[in-house]
Amino acid sequence: MLSIKDLSVGFRTRKGDVEAVRGISFNVAKGETLGIVGESGSGKSVTSYALMRILDAGGEIRAGDVTYAGMDLRRASERDMRDIRGREISMIFQNPRAALNPIRRVGHQIEDVLTRHAKATRQDAKEKAIAALEAVKINDAAARYEAYPFELSGGMCQRIVIAIALACDPQLLIADEPTTGLDITTQKAVMDLVADLTRSRGMTSILITHDLGLASQYCDRIVVMKDGKIVEEDAPGRLFTRPEHAYTRKLVDATPRIGASIRGLLPPDTRTAEPRYKVHDRPLLEVRDLVKTYPGKTGPVHAVKGISFAIKDGQSVGLVGESGSGKSTTSEMIVRLQDPTSGEIIFDGQNIASTPAARFATHPTRRDIQMVFQDATDSLNPRDTAASAIAEPLKRIARMHGAKARTRVEELADLVGLPKPLLTRFPHQLSGGQKARVGIARAIALDPKLLILDEPTAALDVSIQAVVLNLLVDLRAKLGMSYLFVSHDLNVVRLLCDEVLVMKTGEIIDRGPAAEIMSNPKHAYTKALVTAAPQPPAQDAA
Repeated sequence: MLSIKDLSVGFRTRKGDVEAVRGISFNVAKGETLGIVGESGSGKSVTSYALMRILDAGGEIRAGDVTYAGMDLRRASERDMRDIRGREISMIFQNPRAALNPIRRVGHQIEDVLTRHAKATRQDAKEKAIAALEAVKINDAAARYEAYPFELSGGMCQRIVIAIALACDPQLLIADEPTTGLDITTQKAVMDLVADLTRSRGMTSILITHDLGLASQYCDRIVVMKDGKIVEEDAPGRLFTRPEHAYTRKLVDATPRIGASIRGLLPPDTRTAEPRYKVHDRPLLEVRDLVKTYPGKTGPVHAVKGISFAIKDGQSVGLVGESGSGKSTTSEMIVRLQDPTSGEIIFDGQNIASTPAARFATHPTRRDIQMVFQDATDSLNPRDTAASAIAEPLKRIARMHGAKARTRVEELADLVGLPKPLLTRFPHQLSGGQKARVGIARAIALDPKLLILDEPTAALDVSIQAVVLNLLVDLRAKLGMSYLFVSHDLNVVRLLCDEVLVMKTGEIIDRGPAAEIMSNPKHAYTKALVTAAPQPPAQDAA
């Protein structure tokens, strides 16, 4: 179905020439699902953009052949390519909200594809668009046809993008990180849907991902890319149980899964003994009957419904659940970015909920509760250097300036493993892992007692995630902090947390020790979460 031979792709930049893909070759058979895995910058997405001929203005295919069903795509005219895209080859893009036009109804966006490729007329376009929505299992498709992207959840937007990609019955589907940012059950639902549709329609597919568990579960064969080259290619069973290339073994080791240890995620030559933690019996944080209600169009929306829990001094507690379960709202109330509708937040013996969020910046306990935000890029000011970002709480809250502040910033950089030369760089000059380290350094600058971590590794590659998770383990032991770790990745929670709280529709419906909750879940909802977590095959001891 698809043959790529000696493909090389380069980009012209202000700093010179960049070779993004370097002489790669692979074939995809009809009906096969090929996985392309690797970390950011490995050339995965550039490969797919090259075969679709949608590279940025500075990019060009410099060598090689791309053949689809006997057609030479590299030398095809742009007019032919416009006909091929959508009708023969379709793509599910990484960010569904960015892929959709925010000011057009989603039904009209499906109609665009149908009419462009003569699959519908003006008279039957709406009917076929609604049928496309029904095909991706969207309830009340006729009503969703009229919706705008901002009115839909992330999972729903992803289904819309899939509906657009499949509307014209393409023969080859390329899915570029189709589940990034989705919670674990929505991820499973989306991937099962894609797998079912490709199977039932006899389609060929390519799954591009950095999630090795996902690739092992849904792909017939996997290609591993590093620095623009293919370093290994095999069936999932062999690739994950007996990886031959050192880079593949590093990725497999770094993937959290059942039986893994936190230190086991790191390369063997960097592993040290896991530190011991001191957990005190006294509660550092007590949440009592916490409620958060928002006004809605048809009545009040109950985001958090009277939850209660405690975190001991030195303890790490995981808060898990699907998107919309109330996890982030709960964490924002605790860190005092939002006011609760009712309830108490007892921190270190004081009810901090009685102080409005707008005035909490001057509260004595402000410095003791800090947060690491989900998106390391969005949480940093693009105009501030790394040093300025880390120094901000020192200046605003501790009133620390000059040489004293600079010394403290350098100490924090050392603590989180951020090389000092990077302190003068701006966020766009840092990698994802480096930006995550800046966010953590800023959060621990004032030696907080409680650190709230909201999906701090969700967008990171597995090897970078492994380093950041181990950094958090070391900081917890060294500084004696307590953690509230908000996540939908149960394999990560299993490694990092002592206890787990499971939230659903604003309520805590399950709780207990992490090992017990994850290995032997009692509640049906918890079982569904655990079952949905993709698990790569266990690696061979040899």
